Amino acid sequence: MPDMLRTVVGKQKCSSFYSGIFPVIIVILVFFSYGFLSHFLGSPGPSETCVVTAGERDAREVVTLSRMIYTQPKVLTPARSDVLILTPWLAPIVWEGTFNIDILNEQFRLRNTTIGLTVFAIKKYVVFLKLFLETAEQHFMVGHRVNYYVFTDRPADVPQVPLGAGRRLAVLTVRNYTRWQDVSMHRMEMISRFSELRFQHEVDYLVCTDVDMKFRDHVGVEILSELFGTLHPGFYRGNREAFTYERRPQSQAFIPKDEGDFYYLGGLFGGSVAEVLQLTKSCHEAMVVDQANGIEAVWHDESHLNKYLLYHKPTKVLSPEYLWDQQLLGWPPIMKKLRYMAVPKNHKAIRN
Repeated sequence: MPDMLRTVVGKQKCSSFYSGIFPVIIVILVFFSYGFLSHFLGSPGPSETCVVTAGERDAREVVTLSRMIYTQPKVLTPARSDVLILTPWLAPIVWEGTFNIDILNEQFRLRNTTIGLTVFAIKKYVVFLKLFLETAEQHFMVGHRVNYYVFTDRPADVPQVPLGAGRRLAVLTVRNYTRWQDVSMHRMEMISRFSELRFQHEVDYLVCTDVDMKFRDHVGVEILSELFGTLHPGFYRGNREAFTYERRPQSQAFIPKDEGDFYYLGGLFGGSVAEVLQLTKSCHEAMVVDQANGIEAVWHDESHLNKYLLYHKPTKVLSPEYLWDQQLLGWPPIMKKLRYMAVPKNHKAIRN
């Protein structure tokens, strides 16, 4: 009888033990099953950190894109038939009517692009800075992150202009020069130096421009490319023989009469930081050689810019819409928009 009792009691204890441990086993199995499935299905488990690579992030963003409704492009219907819209090396020439800014904005938004805008406000030219910044806030790269880089010898005179979200201003103090030509030529040196030391760590693209200007209409991501230049408003209709290239063979900026695509102005160029670094470094080094040989190119840094872009073709070309002087040239019908315009001024008084 006692043995039978011990057996019954043992069975009861064993039964109680199994009934107690069974829920624990279920919980453990569920926990590990969740972790196992999470590993293979891509969801983070209870205690793991979800690390998303750049490629995965881009893929997820594409999945979450909202639908875009726009007019279908027509292969047999060119965007513009009155102007050249493609260079012989297949770089687009940007005119009004040749791009859809909504599509482009979305593409650059997905890349999380930051644009740097460099401008030199040396000596009396600082007076143009307020209008330049105010109009840039209205029309330049609206909706994107922008760093304004103001090179000046008068940091105390830089105006306080309210900036939108994601936009900031950095004042870079530099020396001035007696001649305006020297100020102009040293821009290449300064942009090159700061591209290497700073810009490449802060922005994706650089836009380099003049300060005695104002934005009048939209100037956005449609201009961005690895390397871009802008057609000079005074020469976009002309033949290469009429271009004011440097024609003296002694200069590093020399271009023969039978060479040349377009005449690019020095007041608006840019591209990726790496490409702008190469351009400005090359132009600066060429000017140093010219100086050692006692020669100065006819249009200073602009002459060297044209030589560089002749042999390093830009991947995008901006039409004269992007830099125009209405006081000198009026408003011809071919210009659907005037986006960035010269401010009327007394050149002699400002440069003196």
